[in-house]
Amino acid sequence: MDSVGVAAAAPDAGPGPAWQSKCPWGTPSTTSISCSLADVMSEQLAKELQLEEENAAFPEVVAAAEGPFITGENIDTSSDLMLAQMLQMEFDREYDAQLRREEKKINGDSKVSISFENYRKVHPYDSDSSEDEVDWQDTRHDPYRADKPTTTPKRGFIGKGKDITTKHDEVVCGRKNTARMENFAPEFQVGDGIGMDLKLSNQVFNALKQHAYSEERRSARLHEKKEHSTAEKAVDPKTRLLLYKMVNSGMLETITGCISTGKESVVFHAYGGKSATEDKVIPPECAIKVFKTTLNEFKNRDKYIKDDYRFKDRFSKLNPRKIIRMWAEKEMHNLTRMQNAGIPCPQVVILKKHVLVMSFIGQDQVPAPKLKDVTLSSEDMKKAYYQILNMMQQLYRECNLVHADLSEYNMLWHDGKVWLIDVSQSVEPTHPHGLEFLFRDCRNVSQFFQKGGVAEALNERELFNAVSGLNITADNEVDFQAEIEALEKMNEDHVQNHGKKLSTFSSDGDPPIYDE
Repeated sequence: MDSVGVAAAAPDAGPGPAWQSKCPWGTPSTTSISCSLADVMSEQLAKELQLEEENAAFPEVVAAAEGPFITGENIDTSSDLMLAQMLQMEFDREYDAQLRREEKKINGDSKVSISFENYRKVHPYDSDSSEDEVDWQDTRHDPYRADKPTTTPKRGFIGKGKDITTKHDEVVCGRKNTARMENFAPEFQVGDGIGMDLKLSNQVFNALKQHAYSEERRSARLHEKKEHSTAEKAVDPKTRLLLYKMVNSGMLETITGCISTGKESVVFHAYGGKSATEDKVIPPECAIKVFKTTLNEFKNRDKYIKDDYRFKDRFSKLNPRKIIRMWAEKEMHNLTRMQNAGIPCPQVVILKKHVLVMSFIGQDQVPAPKLKDVTLSSEDMKKAYYQILNMMQQLYRECNLVHADLSEYNMLWHDGKVWLIDVSQSVEPTHPHGLEFLFRDCRNVSQFFQKGGVAEALNERELFNAVSGLNITADNEVDFQAEIEALEKMNEDHVQNHGKKLSTFSSDGDPPIYDE
């Protein structure tokens, strides 16, 4: 006899005192059902108890929860894939049952109900799903798949009687126009007009079509322009080919990268190689100035070159790309003049079309700082001022040039002295605007050094007379500039009469040389 049977037979052992029946440590009065240990550990019994509880709570959901997976009979469980599918199916069925319970709880007796059908878990191998249960993924409307408009038959109309619809119907034509927008270029965003049942009139569709074609042509032009022009810190294929040829020929050892960008050019640093001729020495470090072939920055620069007699016969607005090559050639000639006069400036190595190779002002790939970025002592500022004054006089007298853009932005401080750069816009004093450019340079230099604390700095009018050697006596700036314009007009009349660029400026000998 097992222990459970013994416990059940204990109350019939015989009569006892009255206090024993009320003792909390006594034997319970209720009899327990005797069962074996095998029945207690049976999984079938546990499943039956679980089904009884579910039937009592949700009697309508039991049919959906039952299935062949619960019985487990006549199913091959030797495959891991089959076991995984069976486990997943059982989990999904429990999840669906939970969704139905939530639906019933939320809807209640309301006339308006919600459905969680879109969140059901349905598998293609679920063969026990009822006939009224359908896969919502197969029947749901795909919002990304447009419903194409119905085509009109060859006879030109559909329907009969009052329901006749011709091919000229406004709704039909509107939907056809919306479908035709799908043929536009991919760059033209048309949206989901078919999904929204958009109806475009013929006038609107024709306007959109014309705009799409215009945008496509503009995009092609911009792409072609980008391919054939230099951009910020980048070069076009033709310029890249020029640089490759310089490296392959041994003139340049390697090009390290971009060191400066400006309105009209991009400057790269490179290490020099060996020259093909022995008489030409290539510096260890070089600066490659690539003039931008985009013409946006050169629209207002023709005044610097069209009136220069050195390039006047070759100047033509009909071929603007040649202007850029002439601009690079002009800087090469101006640098050569300055170098022959002994003015500190970059040394010209070679010019190839719009690529100018010069010596690098700096050391170890670090360019020399501009005069506006360097902090100098009072002695160095005074020294730099007198040096610039002498260079301006040399530039005017020996090189017969006016910088035309001289400022602290185009002067470098290296090895304790000032170096002049960016002379592509430099013109001769006999240029129709040469004296105006010189007066502007004098104003920039005078204002910079006066702000820098140089007490000996001359004002712009005194500096102009000191550099040019002209003795213009005017009390104010307006009269001073008027006399400059009168001199330029006199020189222009002389050019028209004689056809030669000869200076008619009256000066009292050579300009005085200022020294520290």
